[in-house]
Amino acid sequence: MTDPIDLIRRQVSDLHQELVRYRLVVWTAGNVSARVPGEDLMVIKPSGVSYDELTPDAMILCDLDGKVVEGSHSPSSDTAAHAYVYRHLPEVGGVVHTHSTYACAWAARGEAVPCVLTAMADEFGAEIPVGPFALIGDDSIGRGIVDTLRDHRSPAVLMKSHGVFTVGKDAKAAVKAAVMCEDVARTVHISRQLGEPLPIAQADIDALNHRYQHVYGQQPAAR
Repeated sequence: MTDPIDLIRRQVSDLHQELVRYRLVVWTAGNVSARVPGEDLMVIKPSGVSYDELTPDAMILCDLDGKVVEGSHSPSSDTAAHAYVYRHLPEVGGVVHTHSTYACAWAARGEAVPCVLTAMADEFGAEIPVGPFALIGDDSIGRGIVDTLRDHRSPAVLMKSHGVFTVGKDAKAAVKAAVMCEDVARTVHISRQLGEPLPIAQADIDALNHRYQHVYGQQPAAR
C-alpha cells in the first residue's frame, strides 16, 4: 500500500503545476499545502525552489507548529501562516497562496470583490473578503486568514496589499478556489470599467450556492 504521506507529497507537488497552468504565480512565488489526514502534520512547498524543479521528494513535511519533520530544504516562508490555519480551522485540509494579477489588484486597493456573478455565488457564496495587512514570516498572516474566514462562506481571502489565500476540504479544492478567485476578480474588474456591476439579491446568492454545493455535478447514489 502507498504510504499516506508519500501520497500527499505527490498530490501537493502535482497541484503546484496547476498554479503555473492557470498563470496564478510567477517565478517561485506562491505555494500549496495539505494536511496529512489523521495526523498533526502537513506537506508544503520548499522556499524559493523553481516550479520546474518541484518533485514529491522536494516537498517538506512539517508539524502543525510549522517545524520541519522531514525534508532537505527550508519550507515556504508562509509555513507559519498555513500551520496556524490548520490548527484553528480543523475542517480545512488544504491551503493555497498565490499572487494572481487581478485578485492582487483588488488586494492592493484593500477592496473586497463584490458577489455580482452567479459563478461567485456558486463557489464563494458571498463577496471575496479582504483580510488585514500582515508581514510575512510568522503566524500574523494566518491569524488574519482565520479571523476573516472563520464566519465567512468564502474559501478565499484577499490579504491587503499582499495576495490571495484560499482554503478547502483538501488541497485540490483550495487550488480550485484560487483559480476561480482570479477568474471572477478579472471579470468584475473589467465590468467596472464599463459601469457599476449589478448586485445579486442575497436570497438568490444563497440559492445558487446551495445548488452548486449540494446538487451540481455527480452526487453519491442514494442507498
